[in-house]
Amino acid sequence: MFTNDLQLMSDSNIPTPSISIEVDSVDFHYGDKQSLYQVSMQIPKNQITAFIGPSGCGKSTLLRCINRMNDRIPNARVTSGAIRIDGVDVTSPTLDPIILRREVGMVFQKSNPFPMSIHENVAYGLRLAGVKDKRLINQTVEESLTHAALWDEVKDRLHTSAYGLSGGQQQRLCIARSIAVKPKILLMDEPCSALDPIATVKIEELMHRLKEEFTIVCVTHNMQQATRVSDLTGFFMLGKLVEFSSTEKMFSNPDCQETEDYITGRIS
Repeated sequence: MFTNDLQLMSDSNIPTPSISIEVDSVDFHYGDKQSLYQVSMQIPKNQITAFIGPSGCGKSTLLRCINRMNDRIPNARVTSGAIRIDGVDVTSPTLDPIILRREVGMVFQKSNPFPMSIHENVAYGLRLAGVKDKRLINQTVEESLTHAALWDEVKDRLHTSAYGLSGGQQQRLCIARSIAVKPKILLMDEPCSALDPIATVKIEELMHRLKEEFTIVCVTHNMQQATRVSDLTGFFMLGKLVEFSSTEKMFSNPDCQETEDYITGRIS
C-alpha cells in the first residue's frame, strides 16, 4: 500500500534476510542517566521475541528505541551503537520517524482507542497517509479487524463508539489499528497486563496468528506468558542484556545464574 521508504533508504550493508531487527552495541541515556549498556541482539523475521526482566531494567526503553518513541522525551537519546531494520539504521537523525512508525507499529500496555467509532479507529492511519478510496478503506478495516479476531464481534456496530468495547476488545482494536497500515514489525509493551485471563488468552492466540505476517517484539513481566507466546527471549538486568536465546532453552537450561535466579523467582 505504501512505498517501502525504509528499503529505499537502505545501503549495501543488508544483514541476513532472516533477520528483521539488528541491535548493535546500543547505549542509551535519559539525560545524564545511562539506561542501556552495549545491548546487542538479532531479532528474526516472523517470530515473537519477548523481553523479560525486573522493572527498570531497560526492556521497555529498548522497545521504544526500535520505533523512536523515546524521541518525545527531552534529552533521551541513543549515545552509541545502532538499531537496523532491514539494514537501515533507524537511529540516524536523517531518518524521518514518521516513516519509521509506518513500518513499526506499537501496541501499548493500556488500550488507547481514539474517541471515534470502531471503523474510524482502524481507518485513522490510512486517512493520515492520504488514502481516500472508500472501498479500499472499508476493505482494509474489515481485513484488519478480521486479523485481530474482532470482526465477528463488531461488524454490526462499526459506527458506534470504540469506548463501548470491553478492555480486551479495545486492545484488539488497537492491534487492528496498528496492522491496518501494513507495518513490518509490531511492538507490544505488556499488552495483556490490564486484561482478565480470558482476554489475555485471546490476545496470546492472536499473537501466534499475527507472527505469520509480522515480526513481533513483546515486553512482558509474566514468565508464563513469555513461555507460551515467544520463540526467543531476552533477559535484561540493570540495563544490560544478560542472556538472549530460544525461549525453550532459556526456561529449561539458561546459561547464566542471574537468568535462572530471575525465572525461578529467587530475584525480582
